[in-house]
Amino acid sequence: MAWEGAPLGSCSLLSCAVVMGLQAGTHQLRGNLILLPVAVVMLLHCASAGPGMPTASSRSAPVESSPPLYRQGNVPFKTRAKVPVAGFPADCSHLRKTSPSGVYVIQPARSPPRVVWCDMDTEGKGWTVVQRNSHDTEIAWKQSWTTYKYGFGNVQGDHWLGTEYLHLLTQQGTYKVRFVVRDKANVTHYAEYDIFRVESESSGYPLRLGRYSGEGDDYLTGYYPKKGGIHDNMKFSTVDKDQDQYSGNCASSYGGWWYDRCQNVVLNAKKYILWPGFCDKGDCTSSLILVKPTDVC
Repeated sequence: MAWEGAPLGSCSLLSCAVVMGLQAGTHQLRGNLILLPVAVVMLLHCASAGPGMPTASSRSAPVESSPPLYRQGNVPFKTRAKVPVAGFPADCSHLRKTSPSGVYVIQPARSPPRVVWCDMDTEGKGWTVVQRNSHDTEIAWKQSWTTYKYGFGNVQGDHWLGTEYLHLLTQQGTYKVRFVVRDKANVTHYAEYDIFRVESESSGYPLRLGRYSGEGDDYLTGYYPKKGGIHDNMKFSTVDKDQDQYSGNCASSYGGWWYDRCQNVVLNAKKYILWPGFCDKGDCTSSLILVKPTDVC
């Protein structure tokens, strides 16, 4: 099933309910997505942000959420299908190929609705953006386990979608991932893995990657003893939950990530985005992580 619709308009935590309420009041349709249920979800999403979570700018749609969002309420969902019975697509791949890139609401199986950025311009279209970072970001990436779990930042800019949502999203089927970095000469480079999966919190959110393709060497599933070891199959670490194989805490220096003995690559840090061969001095200007379903078994 292909979903047809335009992206949601911008809204902040303070203005979200007002903006979406006015939009819903017009009773207009955007493709097959009715604005009224979108407004309800956005209202719940905005109201759920707790005082300890980062806030969105007045021009950006918020990604952050807190545990109360897990109360399903009357939002319809189906636990065994990739696409919910009603409401929203399971991920951005279910949008029509002609849909523009922008902010949409998705609802993975066994998950509450989620505000995301859908990339309809990158090769293949239908990518769900789960991370975006810029070298001079205003985001502090040295966040707690809980903050990483539920996500922070702005989906229209730099953000982390949430480790729990990565788990829920990739439990629906087989997903692939594309890591994109832009070097200081404004040239983009990518690394793609035909399988991408994040396991449950109870197991430490370990990362599972498949076969590599792309530019340069494989720095995520390859083992580099003189660098940071390996990232694949490592548990997720944050400043307050150290699960790496290093004597210190890698996340306290480089932000939350899947570490062995610290870094081969660094994407979740401020003023330091590293991908060997492209940005050896940590001077990449930006990074992007995108996921979508794949036919690989």
